[in-house]
Amino acid sequence: MATPAEIEKQPLAAPAEAEPPSGPAAALILAGGIGVFCMGLVTTLGEASTGIADGLQWNDRVGPLSGKTLITVIVFAAAWALLHTLWRRSNPPLRSITITSAVLIVLGLVGTFPTFFQAFE
Repeated sequence: MATPAEIEKQPLAAPAEAEPPSGPAAALILAGGIGVFCMGLVTTLGEASTGIADGLQWNDRVGPLSGKTLITVIVFAAAWALLHTLWRRSNPPLRSITITSAVLIVLGLVGTFPTFFQAFE
């Protein structure tokens, strides 16, 4: 058995630190998927309709790409801000969020391939 003098010399155990919530990371992951999906959707819609393509031409030197990228950035930032606000102190299910984001990324990438979006011309 330890004597009182030996007990005083033993270092105190550090308090266990609480793990930070995973909500902000989950918000960023899902917002990224939403952003990529948005780019694929806007690209396909721009090819499907000349009216939409003309509406996306915010800068004459850049063409419709200017509208596509700006809309995508705005949607990504809005999704990130909203999800971060909702999940900043919580631990949402990362597995389902990652799977959902991966599906959105694949769909978005498919929407940006010329062989896909040219089918809608």
